[in-house]
Amino acid sequence: MKDYAKRFYKSKEWQKCRAAYIASVGGLCERCRNRGIIKPGYIVHHREYIDPENISDPNILLSFRNLEYLCMDCHNREHFGNRKRYVVEADGTVVARGDIPP
Repeated sequence: MKDYAKRFYKSKEWQKCRAAYIASVGGLCERCRNRGIIKPGYIVHHREYIDPENISDPNILLSFRNLEYLCMDCHNREHFGNRKRYVVEADGTVVARGDIPP
């Protein structure tokens, strides 16, 4: 979680919005469901990403039109493509993706 967004994600407004949104989509990953796969969601994703310029805009932060409930796999694919956030080297060392060349 980015520092500028911590206060928002801990707010009662977000907690209520998040719970209501999850209930509205039945608790399932929306992208998987659209592909005929039934899989529980994990994270409410903002379609338009939150950034320092829009962190105070309720139309972006709390609008159901900007939300999507995703499983971890779909959320990671959204943010990182099909590349993993880490690699395991031959010796078993785990290296964060930010530490290795693309």
